[in-house]
Amino acid sequence: MAIPLIGATILEAGTSSGTVTDIDGGFAMTLSEGAKQLRISYTGFITKNVPVTNVTSYEIILAESSSTLDEVVVIGYGSTSKRFLTDNVVKLSSEDIDKVPVANFQSTFAGKAAGVRVTQTNGKVDAGINIRVRGASSVSAGSQPLYVLDGVPLINQNESQNGAPTNPLLSLSPSEIESIDILKDASSAAIYGARGANGVVLITTKRGKIGKARMNLNVSTGTSSPTNLVEFLNAEEYVELLTEASVNGGEEARVIRTLDAISNGTDWRNGEVDTDWNDEAFRSGSQTNANFSVSGGDEKTIYYFGGAYNDTEGILLGNALERFSARTNLKHNFTDRFSAGLNLGYSTTTIDRIANDNAFVNPIQAIAQAPISPARLADGTPYAGTVYPNFLLELDFGNYVTKLRRLTGKAYGQYKILDGLSFNTDFGYDMSYQTEDQFRGSRTPFQATNGQVRNSNSVQESYVFTNYLTYERDLTEKHNINLVAGTEFNQADRFFNSVTGNEFPSDDFQTINSAAEITEGLGVRSSYAFFSYFGRAQYVYDGRYFVKGSIRRDGSSRFGANSRYGIFPAGSIGWIVSQEPWLQNNPTLSFLKLRLSYGQLGNSEIGNFPSLFLFQGTSYNQRSGIQPTQPGNNDLTWETSTQLDLGLEFGLLDSRLSGEIDFYNKRTEGLLFEVPLPGSSGATAINQNIGILDNRGVEFVLNADLINSDGFVWNANFNAARNFNELVELPNNNADVIFSQNINRVGEPISAHYLPEYAGVDPENGDALYFINGDGEDAGETTNSVNEANRKVVGNPFPDWTAGFTNTISYRGVTLNFTFMGEWGASVYNGGGRFQSANGDFYDNQTVDQLNRWQNPGDITDVPEARFFGGNGTANSTRYLDRADFIRLRNLTLSYDLPRLFNDKVGLSDTQIYFTGINLLTFTDFPGYDPESRNDSNDDLSTGQSFYSAPAAKTVSVGINVNF
Repeated sequence: MAIPLIGATILEAGTSSGTVTDIDGGFAMTLSEGAKQLRISYTGFITKNVPVTNVTSYEIILAESSSTLDEVVVIGYGSTSKRFLTDNVVKLSSEDIDKVPVANFQSTFAGKAAGVRVTQTNGKVDAGINIRVRGASSVSAGSQPLYVLDGVPLINQNESQNGAPTNPLLSLSPSEIESIDILKDASSAAIYGARGANGVVLITTKRGKIGKARMNLNVSTGTSSPTNLVEFLNAEEYVELLTEASVNGGEEARVIRTLDAISNGTDWRNGEVDTDWNDEAFRSGSQTNANFSVSGGDEKTIYYFGGAYNDTEGILLGNALERFSARTNLKHNFTDRFSAGLNLGYSTTTIDRIANDNAFVNPIQAIAQAPISPARLADGTPYAGTVYPNFLLELDFGNYVTKLRRLTGKAYGQYKILDGLSFNTDFGYDMSYQTEDQFRGSRTPFQATNGQVRNSNSVQESYVFTNYLTYERDLTEKHNINLVAGTEFNQADRFFNSVTGNEFPSDDFQTINSAAEITEGLGVRSSYAFFSYFGRAQYVYDGRYFVKGSIRRDGSSRFGANSRYGIFPAGSIGWIVSQEPWLQNNPTLSFLKLRLSYGQLGNSEIGNFPSLFLFQGTSYNQRSGIQPTQPGNNDLTWETSTQLDLGLEFGLLDSRLSGEIDFYNKRTEGLLFEVPLPGSSGATAINQNIGILDNRGVEFVLNADLINSDGFVWNANFNAARNFNELVELPNNNADVIFSQNINRVGEPISAHYLPEYAGVDPENGDALYFINGDGEDAGETTNSVNEANRKVVGNPFPDWTAGFTNTISYRGVTLNFTFMGEWGASVYNGGGRFQSANGDFYDNQTVDQLNRWQNPGDITDVPEARFFGGNGTANSTRYLDRADFIRLRNLTLSYDLPRLFNDKVGLSDTQIYFTGINLLTFTDFPGYDPESRNDSNDDLSTGQSFYSAPAAKTVSVGINVNF
């Protein structure tokens, strides 16, 4: 028995004229004179072409598709069938992100797109998101992809003022997203020109469908906990280690005095106080999600109204997020030729912030406190006599609140000029308004004044005006063309202000107007503009040969006066080999397509004024003046990426087994660097385009319809990617650029780890040893002085391999969906290891592995002898460099669809109850908190480093999804 399909798309072939089916699967439309075919498509079914005859009624049955070959893919200023696609594009639907209880939508597609690495900086609810499409494509310019929401490029600039980046796109609720299309290669992304080098993420929000009003309610609630906790010494073990270290270091009297002080007079020798600071810093978090929507429409008007609420309490004490969001999408057909619509979204997000990873008052730094120190006194107030400032003082007597308000919208119209020719005009707007209010009371750490308040506000606005023509037509039965040509103007403005005041009457006064003294004020205003021409042409012959070309000419105020405009071309070809007569009826190979693409892209994320001579006001002897702050470079321009992609798509056994294999080579030239200048020039550096970076790799995707019998269905997807990242050219005759524990060196990956090699412990005396790393006779020799050891490249901060494995298993209303993801080849430097795993070098509490320290001649161990203030093995070295390989069960959903009989009785369309888990299992040998977490205190100087960085949260939740 055939089931009516609601919302199937009916198009008159060769035109943009069409409609969608109603609740009963019916449709009605007026055809143009000479119409030859109807094209019917629906997600999950094979697109069907139906000849137009003299009859007025059609009964059309679509066959279910066992692959994704016929799904519609958004490609920028248009869409196409994946079957005819000559580009590398990953499509994710709302099913991939629904019921995943995370505050940010980016985390929902981790592990689901080959070559797309998605990581959250650490376990804070507001932590920044790092996405790399086919590796890191820049050294100093932006590395994030361009996000486009319903055709509007989104503001994605971090405005955090506490040193730790936040995710500017937290404002977007996952519940309002219909699909996400990720453009990975140059052919697909070149239509975005100077902004496409890091990939493009196209986000399509939900729309209404023709039929009666359909309401949806989805509610879930759950709890969170850290994925992992590192075990530290208890009070007895701590006293044993510190006592031994004080004797070996000749500091016994000093250490005893300090232990007496930090224990608040308690009997530390007998463990009167034994504080687990992990328990003080972490808590059981919680999460509540609720969203409601109403959608529907008729042949004239379709509508979608939705609202969502998210309340997340983080796993770190004092960290929380609350978000309200609403969306309205409307479209109305005024005539058969003219239609217009409005997409409008608003959200407000309130975040309770905590300090960055490098701050003593960051909760996780409490693990450095001695277990013999109480966290709180008997009256409940935080104990202020700890070794380091007690973060609870900041928690109780201060606050830091960030509020993000986001308004996005697009008004658009489409006019059908002729059959197959239409004109689109879009006006998009994106406004991000963020305020940050920090109050630090008189009892907070490092507070020299009687309280301090800092308020800041940042407003960013972006206007996008786009006009383009689209022409699509079947010239003959075998010849189809699709042409797009248009212009786009984008203006963006940023305003930032902040003010700081000190000395308050009491902690009850927490606004700036009560400050006795205004100590600092700042005001910044900046803007940029783009003006672009773009075009794309695609030709399809006989449904099996494809040629596509695109070009974009971008001009931007960011570039130098001599290099203001750039041209970004791309071309691609495709061939469905399986459509050839000699392969068409092959019983095994049901689909085979080859595609090749080549093109150029730009990276314009180089700041707003990097090419200009800049000056600022200053004072001298209480008189105003100006001073130069940046030398200009009229030739400064974008970083250019040239990319070649060779792909093969295949389907076996009637496409029950399908997949893709891609090889790519991406070279980025004109890397932006600050080149040092002589002091006599009056400036320290000048921005120049110098440097070359290569990314090359392979991607593999395999989809399998494993079982589909008697109501039991099992589908699986596996993807894997290998990326090689290598610097080819650097400034100053390829001179090394060394920073922190990293290096940029020709022939090595970006920000490679650069450290002396730790050689273990001398079994005779307990000294830490390091390899000298010399040549000839010195090769392999060791020394107990790190100053005699040569640094060398010892690790890559980026993984060599990434992979994801997703399964969907269903039987009689019960569905299990889960995704494993993994990374291999990356190394993480634990910047906090010199304090946490330092064999009793100072008063910091130590990881339990330090109990295995050297104590007697002949001991074989990697932990040196405990020597207080001895610096024995605490130098930066590979002792604190760890492989970050892992496999993680990223998400799991178990759902049950209630029987139709139950839904009919209560008047519902369908009801589903579900259980969801995030990060339930992690398989790794990584010794720290989490192999994915990184230091958030200085992103540029801590690539591949952790420093008291919070682990990801493990979340379990239950929910109900109701349609009526």
